Amino acid sequence: MDDTDLLIRLGVALSIGLLVGLERGWQTRDETRHRRAAGLRTFALSGLLGGVSGTIAAALATPLLIGFVFIGYAAAFSAFHWLGARTTGNFSATTVVSGLLTFLLGAFVIEGSIPAAIAAAVAMTVLLALREPLHRWVGMLSWAEIRAILTLLAMTFLLLPVLPNHPIDPWNAINPSRIWVMAIFIAALSFGGYVAVRALGDRMGVLVAAIAGGMASSTATTVTLAKLGRQQSEAALLLSAGILAAGGVMVLRVGLVAAALNPPFALELMPVLAALGLVLASCSAILFFRNGTAAKPALTLRNPLQLAAAIKMAALIAVILAASVILRQLFGDAGLLSLAAISGLADVDAITVSMAELAREPAARDAAAKAITLAVFVNTGVKAALAAWLGGKPIGFPVLAASVLGVCAGAIAYVAV
Repeated sequence: MDDTDLLIRLGVALSIGLLVGLERGWQTRDETRHRRAAGLRTFALSGLLGGVSGTIAAALATPLLIGFVFIGYAAAFSAFHWLGARTTGNFSATTVVSGLLTFLLGAFVIEGSIPAAIAAAVAMTVLLALREPLHRWVGMLSWAEIRAILTLLAMTFLLLPVLPNHPIDPWNAINPSRIWVMAIFIAALSFGGYVAVRALGDRMGVLVAAIAGGMASSTATTVTLAKLGRQQSEAALLLSAGILAAGGVMVLRVGLVAAALNPPFALELMPVLAALGLVLASCSAILFFRNGTAAKPALTLRNPLQLAAAIKMAALIAVILAASVILRQLFGDAGLLSLAAISGLADVDAITVSMAELAREPAARDAAAKAITLAVFVNTGVKAALAAWLGGKPIGFPVLAASVLGVCAGAIAYVAV
């Protein structure tokens, strides 16, 4: 490399050290000067030392030089950090690991990819800066939730590579690998709402909890808020707003799943989903601003990110995929719509995934769009009925009225398009 390129790379190595040192220095800003093992200057010099070591190793064609310098640097850095830890009582290894990684990134810049080194440095700095939020988030999780995440990750990365990535049934509908990926995607999307409920539900009120709950299960959220309405009738409008918000999130969720699996097909669904979702969201906003009661829902949604739940979802997707192909062959579009209506009584995820897959066949695209539309309409009506049954007239009437209005708007959008 020429001198200009070398100076640029050494400058990047120094900048990486400055970036990490800025965060580390700010975290230890309250400590007595000259009593810290490492601060802004130390980390800046660490990055530059890595860069110089890499330069000399490249010039002498002796890669082992970096290893020898790294061992000496690690020993010296760890010793000074240990002496500081004895004084302060802080025996965290984070600063040591950060220093070692800063040196290595500085060396990597010389012969490696500059963007990759910068990206790694930024990622490291972000992780260091988010220490308290990350610790709080880990503290919120139960062992059962952590175990569920680890189990699903293991099943995904261990099982997915060995699953057949081709149809295994006579109807060419069931691809085990794709079905498992789709089931994991649904579970992860649901888990995002579950985590939001855990983090925000009790502190941010009904509306935010309902929106987050809609990502996990809009039906479960509807049941919870409707039952709460029996106990807090003065908050009926606010709880109704929450139910409608959860329904609007369900509509958004259908669009996201369809877009992830079949983007061109998702565009055909957008007018209907947008009309229904806009009406539900608007009615929810109107009810929310008409009632300022600060009720707090006691949402008790189950953790959706569980191995058993993922397997059940995968099995359900496989059954609906096979049933949709068979029923369409036997009864045409009428069989497909009957399946969609039945599926919509309880859930829309499986039928959405199945129809998005079926819509890859141009001849089946129109029937698949009708099926998803019908399932969403049926599910919206079922939740309105549940709200009326469990919450009584104060909740049932506004939810039912908004749901009917939303379904009519969606139907008009479907006919118009």
